[in-house]
Amino acid sequence: MGAQTSMNVGCVSSAGAVSHDTPLLVLPVHEPEEESEAPKAEVLAPEGLSNVLSGAFPVEDLKHKPGESALVYLNEGGGPRRVLLLGAGKASGFDLEATRRFAGHAVRAAESVGVSGLTTYLGSDVSADAVQAATEGAVLAAWRFTEMKSPDQGDAPTDVEDFEVMVDPEDLDTAEAGVQVGGVVGRAANFARTLQSRPGNVATPSHLADEASRMAGEHGLEVTVMGPKELEAERMHALLAVAQGSEEEPRLIVLRHNGGSDDEAPLVLVGKGLTFDAGGISIKPASGMEEMIFDMSGGAAVIGAMQAIGELNVPLNVVGIVPSSENLLSGRAMKPGDIIRSREGKTIEVVNTDAEGRLILADALSYAQGFDPAAIVDCATLTGSVVIALGHHAAAVFGTDEELIGELREAGDRSGERCWPLPLWDDYRRQIDSSVADLANVGGRPGGSITAACFLREFVGECRWAHLDIAGTAYGEGKLSYQRKGASGFPTRLLVDWVRSRAR
Repeated sequence: MGAQTSMNVGCVSSAGAVSHDTPLLVLPVHEPEEESEAPKAEVLAPEGLSNVLSGAFPVEDLKHKPGESALVYLNEGGGPRRVLLLGAGKASGFDLEATRRFAGHAVRAAESVGVSGLTTYLGSDVSADAVQAATEGAVLAAWRFTEMKSPDQGDAPTDVEDFEVMVDPEDLDTAEAGVQVGGVVGRAANFARTLQSRPGNVATPSHLADEASRMAGEHGLEVTVMGPKELEAERMHALLAVAQGSEEEPRLIVLRHNGGSDDEAPLVLVGKGLTFDAGGISIKPASGMEEMIFDMSGGAAVIGAMQAIGELNVPLNVVGIVPSSENLLSGRAMKPGDIIRSREGKTIEVVNTDAEGRLILADALSYAQGFDPAAIVDCATLTGSVVIALGHHAAAVFGTDEELIGELREAGDRSGERCWPLPLWDDYRRQIDSSVADLANVGGRPGGSITAACFLREFVGECRWAHLDIAGTAYGEGKLSYQRKGASGFPTRLLVDWVRSRAR
């Protein structure tokens, strides 16, 4: 595992704030709600600590914009050694995502100061959701992928290993629940990020299957892994066609969490697990091709989400399905113009071999129908077009059921992994008509993310289904406080939130 996939998290009562031994206490500083001649920022501090802090800093040093800070060193013995006054914006806008980012800034501050632990106070009457968000932000921010680097020579940043949320005594039980869930969800997203970050010569389809199986054994999930013979028996011709250009064998990974009754229809999560995508015969440009290790991000997110669902023992039946292969060039690779069959029985004209993700998902979605699911949600780094449409701030969501799309949007807003709906009108479906097969695997440049979703819709039958195109959000420059450059784990947290919301 990469460094900091886990973190010690917990709660502590504010009753002993003055004497609580912590290397760094982080307090929110809120921006004034209204402009005035002499606006005053507000420091949220536990009762008893305000007097200690009084006079320790000039009022004009109070920074209140998110990420701004002032550090105070306390000479008193037996209590916090440092207090960081950290900007948190307006209190009215301090929602779950702002709380998540606040905790991320707190971890970054701890790294810069060189301490391995911190405590933060979020104010009175704190909710379990707010504590969960803060814990997620801290756990996510502390993650760092280092397993492929030589041992550091003493110049590596300090790993932040301990995170505490200080709450008022009457809020302890509520906060403990939030910390527990936040830790589980954060670790699950970090597991997905680690899988995403491993290079293609390590994270092969068989490696992904091995890691999923190991995780399943640790968290009480059932697991089935299919290789070429089983895939052939299941008629997964589209998945096998994509894989035939590689020496690495494909896998179909099926994870099952049996948290509901035997007769309960499961929720099914499907994630694209393309462990390296060179584009096949329709080869990608060399520049940036190294980022195609991230083409299995949807599969990593499903594996991570299933870890959290198992660890939290969500009282629902949930199935995770990950079709996994490579897409390379060889004398055996599928070619533009090939016509291949799918598990669904539909024939597909391969116009572009770089539109392979939808092919492996087609067979996986067809297989998912066999579970008679309550709903299917798939996620995939499917199209560059979605980045043009939505940038790197949100995934696109498509689907056959408006209520399901609404549930995913709400889960995205709560988890900070937002999604936005795009249409699936029949006008777009006509773009993937083929004169020689049942459908073509691409429909041209216009509306590329929509025509890709139209393609997937052909393989879900009558099931309630939604598709998340995460090409713009699964990895990036790490501009948020709790991210780093590279893997983001998106949409692990969204999927867990959605499943848990269905349980509620």
